Amino acid sequence: MAKKRKPTNVWLKRSLVIAGCLAAGILVYFSYRVFGPNTKAFGDSKYFYVRTGSTYNDVLDGLEDQGIIRNRNSFNWVAKELGYPSRVKAGRYKIAHGMSNFDIAKLLRSGKQSPVVLVINKLRTKQDLVRKISNNLEADSNALRALLTDQVYLRQFSLDTNTVMCAVVPNTYEFYWNTNAETVFKKLEKEREEFWTSERREKAKALNLTPVQVTILASIVEEESNKLDEKPIISSVYLNRFRKGMRLQADPTVKFALQDFGLKRIREVHTQFDSPYNTYRYEGFPPGPICTPSEKTINAVLNTPETDYLYFCARSDFSGYHAFAATYAEHLINARKYQAELNKRGY
Repeated sequence: MAKKRKPTNVWLKRSLVIAGCLAAGILVYFSYRVFGPNTKAFGDSKYFYVRTGSTYNDVLDGLEDQGIIRNRNSFNWVAKELGYPSRVKAGRYKIAHGMSNFDIAKLLRSGKQSPVVLVINKLRTKQDLVRKISNNLEADSNALRALLTDQVYLRQFSLDTNTVMCAVVPNTYEFYWNTNAETVFKKLEKEREEFWTSERREKAKALNLTPVQVTILASIVEEESNKLDEKPIISSVYLNRFRKGMRLQADPTVKFALQDFGLKRIREVHTQFDSPYNTYRYEGFPPGPICTPSEKTINAVLNTPETDYLYFCARSDFSGYHAFAATYAEHLINARKYQAELNKRGY
């Protein structure tokens, strides 16, 4: 007759099974806290910004306030285990939907930012540049404004407070979000140096102009027309007047002087406004660019053809093109046609 197993063996096995299940449950729980998703409901990704000088508590508050994480306590536990609280790094971080506490804490601890792609097109004033930078980067607007108005600082780049916008070449730039104001400006200035190749400098020299003067002239041409094919001809008009000692009488410079870029029609009262940028009142080029001209417009100026044109005005067909003239009498005919059409259309 077989012996009966002792009840203690049965309870021992049951206890081991229960303990194993509890251990597995605890393991699953902690694994989920570490590696399970802890993001709130948002799209495919969201950017999280850590400002320079932020503390770990600032980061925790930001993750909650910006709707990044669902559970603050679980993230806090994982972050401390990874030693993140003492390694906070400023920057712009791309948080993908469904990331775990481990992934988020590891990313923030690494400091691997997502760069800001900044497209700079036509800007007109220093304030436009300050606004563009401060709206997209952490760089302090007051610090950048101070650099743009610091004659001593700008002298090292052969610029002054009037020509400083020559440093801005319209292009697509990449910056880390927490880049400071001076680093931003130096990157812009480096781009300008690279833009002005020996070939471009030689072309400027052939026109008896400096790169800064080319940029100033190109800024006027940029504002005069959107038609790339006629920009070299417009440039020739202003160069001819400049060489003859005639006032440029460029309407866009009046708008810049008045800081009224929406003017549809320049009248005599506008041309009398006293400003060194008003080329109706002062000879030569204005003291600085009136916008940041595109690469194509600068190249158009560098390839200015030889013409005898001294005047131009918009065509009366409102095509966006201009009528050019070598004599004032011819110009008056063109101008009257255009003015008549302006009156007809109620401008």
